[in-house]
This record gives sequence, C-alpha cells and structure tokens, in this order.
Amino acid sequence: MHLKKIVAILLDHFPNCSSPRKKIVSGFGVGFVSFFIFLFILFSNSSFKNSDSDKLFIHGFNVSNNNSSCTTSSTSYYSSSKSTAVLLENSTQLQQNTNLDIKGLSSDVKNGSFDEISAKVIDFKDTHLKNETFSVIIMNPKGGGANGQEIGNGSLIISDGLDQGHGEMSQNLSGSFEECDIFDGRWVKDDTKPYYPAGSCPFVDKDVNCHLNRRPDDEFVKWRWQPFGCEIPSMNATDFLERLRGKRMVFVGDSLNRNMWESLVCILRHSLKNKKKVYEISGRGDFKKRGIYAFRFEASFDYNCTVDFVSSPFLVRESSFKGENSSFETLRLDLMDRTTSMYQDADILIFNTGHWWTHEKTSRGENYYQEGKRVYPRLKALDAYTRALSTWAKWVDKNIDNQKTQVIFRGYSLTHFRGGQWNSGGQCHTETEPIFNTSQLTNYPSKMRAFDNVLRVIKTPVIYLNISRLTDYRKDGHPSIYRTKYKSLLLKQQTSAEHAQDCSHWCLPGVPDTWNELLYASLLKVGRGSWKR
Repeated sequence: MHLKKIVAILLDHFPNCSSPRKKIVSGFGVGFVSFFIFLFILFSNSSFKNSDSDKLFIHGFNVSNNNSSCTTSSTSYYSSSKSTAVLLENSTQLQQNTNLDIKGLSSDVKNGSFDEISAKVIDFKDTHLKNETFSVIIMNPKGGGANGQEIGNGSLIISDGLDQGHGEMSQNLSGSFEECDIFDGRWVKDDTKPYYPAGSCPFVDKDVNCHLNRRPDDEFVKWRWQPFGCEIPSMNATDFLERLRGKRMVFVGDSLNRNMWESLVCILRHSLKNKKKVYEISGRGDFKKRGIYAFRFEASFDYNCTVDFVSSPFLVRESSFKGENSSFETLRLDLMDRTTSMYQDADILIFNTGHWWTHEKTSRGENYYQEGKRVYPRLKALDAYTRALSTWAKWVDKNIDNQKTQVIFRGYSLTHFRGGQWNSGGQCHTETEPIFNTSQLTNYPSKMRAFDNVLRVIKTPVIYLNISRLTDYRKDGHPSIYRTKYKSLLLKQQTSAEHAQDCSHWCLPGVPDTWNELLYASLLKVGRGSWKR
C-alpha cells in the first residue's frame, strides 16, 4: 500500500486533523499521523523478521523467511530448558497454505493430552535430557506424510527434536546416514513394514509369535524408525547375504539377543527364492559342562555363511562356591563364560547382556558375586555389572583380532511393565500404540552409562547399537499375554496369563527388525574388514 493512501485513510479516520476547506494539515495532525505510520512500519517489519516467534513445529513443512511458501524441511525452536508446541487455531488456513489435508487428524491422541485442534499451548519438561526440544508432527492421512509415505488415518505425533548432544534438530533429512546419529530419532507410521509377513517365518519362537498366538491388532508392525538428521537405508537382505558370503556372524547374549537373531534369520530367509533347501536350523553344540548349560542355534545359508546364536546371558561365568557347610551358586565376575570357544573365531560378533541382572538373585547381590576366591557378602548389581563388562572388554582385547572380526554391542532394551514387574503382576497387554510424549520416557539406563565408561577404555573398535531410547517408545510391541494362544484359554487360565505377562521381549515381526536395520546401517558405516564386499 502506498504511503499517500495510508495517510489518506488515517486522515479519514481522524477528521479533526484536517480541514476540508483549507486542505491544510495542522502540525499536530502531521505528528499524529507520522507516529501511526512509524508504528505500522515497525510492527510490519517485526512480523516478518520473527517467523519463529510462534514456536510452531510442523515436521516436513518450513515457512521460509523470504516468502510464504512451504518447503520440505524440518524446523525446530530451541530453548534452554523447555520448548512449546502450538496447535493452529485455523486449520483451514493451514490446509490452504501447505496443501496439507488434516481433516482426518485425530482429535484424541493417547498420552498426548490433546482434546481438540485449537490454539492450545502445551509445555513439555524433559525428565532425562537437558535442553530438550519437542516438535509437533502433523501427517497427511491421505499419503504425503513427513517423508511421503502412505499413512492411512491421520495422526499427531509428539517427538523430541534434539540431535543428542547438539542442541538442535537437523534442518533437513538430506544428511548422510554415515555422519548422523542414527539412534536419535522418532517412530513414524509406515505401511510398507514389516520385512516379512506375520506368520511366514517358521523359526520365530512360539513365545514371541504374536500372530500365531492370535494377537488381535497388528498396527505395532507398521512403524519405521526415522533418525532426525538423515535417512537410513532399508535392509537389503540380498546385499546383506552377499557381504556375509563365506563368513560367520554370531549373536552372543540373553534371550533378547535371540529375539534379534530370529528377526535377522527371518529377514534373510524371506529374500531367498528357495526357502527349503538353502539353509537349515539346528541346535548344534548343545552341551552341559560343569553344571553349565549352553546352546547354539545356527542358520546355514547357501551363501556359505552362518548366522548363529550362543546363549550366554551374563557373558561372564556362572559357577559355584564350596562353603564350610554346603555349596552355593555364584557368578564369577572375573571370568568369561565357557561358551567363548563357540564364537571366538567369528567374523562378526553381536554381544548383549542386561536383563538377567535384574532378577532376584543378581539384583539382591548377597553371597552371589565372586572374584577369585572371594565371594562378596553384598555387592550392588550395577557395580557387579560394571566389573563383568570390564572382564568382557579385557577378553575382547586379548582374544579378538580386530582386523578380522567386527565387535558389536547391542544396548539395553527397555521394558514396559505397569503395576508391577515381570514377577509381580506387571502388565502391558492394553498397549496398542507407541509413546508419543517424550516426557513419559525413562532415563538413559544406568547399565548403559556403565557400558559408556567401558567403551572409553577398550582398545578394540566396538560398534554400539544404542537402541535403548528407540525401544522405550514402543510400549505396544511386547507379546504381553500373547505368549500363548490367549483366546483359546479358559477364563481362569486367561486370568493367570494376565498376571504373568511378557513386557520384555518383542513380537516378531516387530521392533527387533529395526535393530537389524540399524545393524545393517552401522556395518555399512564401518565399511571395512569382514563387511567389505
């Protein structure tokens, strides 16, 4: 609008400032009009310069400072202690400006505390990370979500916006996955998942085969992990097998590592045309030695490679101590488990340990932990866990040739028991969607802080699959009561099943498929030694 027109309009609204007869503007009128023009210009400039002042976070759409068009990038507002997400009051205007269809936007987002689409401000205070930021992600229910994937019903997702340790979200997803933190991100809906159809893999343990056990919902398999700063490659099973040609990969640890091993076997199996002849599964290596039971499962593929699992829940040795009156079980924190001979020659080793350290005997730590000839009357489980990891690190440095073997450690997988733990009536069977509000996530596990310290002193290069946070979101992915065919149980048996739920392991297909996707990406990142093609 031209300056003369602005003056004319203002004069029309202030007749006392002009004389219709003399066409002369008084000195007072000139000052008054100049003041309003100054205010108009001042506020106009301010409104354009401070485009972030609304603290609006819509993932996938960024209002440029130069024009009103929307670009496919991510924006975030950084605050030193908290961040505020604002929902738009005028959804029609948003729809016109961004071509975003939000008619299907859910008006009731569980755990998100949203009642309606309105000018509603929600403050989030983080419980485990400083300088946390959050974003509101509005996805198109007719396709064209944050990354163009088909979404189905509209959804509103609240997720953290921090690239851990950097204080701000990456501005786009064009960065190389080799340079970004692939474990810092969020879950987004993806109907192309899973990598293998539910019920199609005969090697999924019956306790985690939720499809076979008639879990009625299947939305838990339709989520994809999306790092904040980059895209990670989808699992290319054929390429994975080519890179494993002539090599041996071994998972070593507890039943959560078996969960991951079964997932990988199923992913690789699904890529093969002849699924009956190209590999076999066996319990080769079952043995009982000095009262210690260990077992090994092997998947043999026609690529002349094997993918094994060796049970070693503590990594260190379960043993016994002969006291004055009797013998009792101990855990040797200074000695590795006797199963080491079963995997020492592997090309790729994936270790884990953690969940068995929460059981009654290990968590109580009374007359149980042993080093040399000393049995500690009492030792905290975290202290014992740290000593065990130190023993593992020393063994790796002494026995593993890092020019031949790639060592990997998978982090602690979070559990979601409500109303008690695994042995006291804990439940998770009513959960059907991930956590959306990051304020409900737990702290970084103390066991993984202990592992961080061990990583600082180990000499052998170790890939750390830091899956703790991404599993913490997924309260919906556990077998819960569907460890058996729950619907076929009698009412009394169903009641019993609800008091003995599995909120630790994961349904397959499900969350462990993502662990293997991140394993694949991590190995591509390293791109050396045994993983080169």
